[in-house]
Amino acid sequence: MSAGDARLHLRVRGRVQGVFFRASTQSTARDLGLTGWVRNLPDGDVEAVAEGPRDALERLLAWTHEGPAQARVDAVDPTWTEATGEFADFSVRR
Repeated sequence: MSAGDARLHLRVRGRVQGVFFRASTQSTARDLGLTGWVRNLPDGDVEAVAEGPRDALERLLAWTHEGPAQARVDAVDPTWTEATGEFADFSVRR
């Protein structure tokens, strides 16, 4: 974790389960050098928490508005806070 790091919490709504959204988010986040996690929620949404440089988090946020080709994103709700440094990598949670 560096001094410029931030934390982004996302809730993504739409057709985002069963379309490789979690795996694609993980791949995108890792490519951007981010840490954190992504998971499906019981109501059909996807939730993610990512930490890293603000510019990389902004790119992840922009990507989640589209998602993978099979997804239909209706809304993305971001919340920004300070990074905690608690994650070693970016994982998919069940």
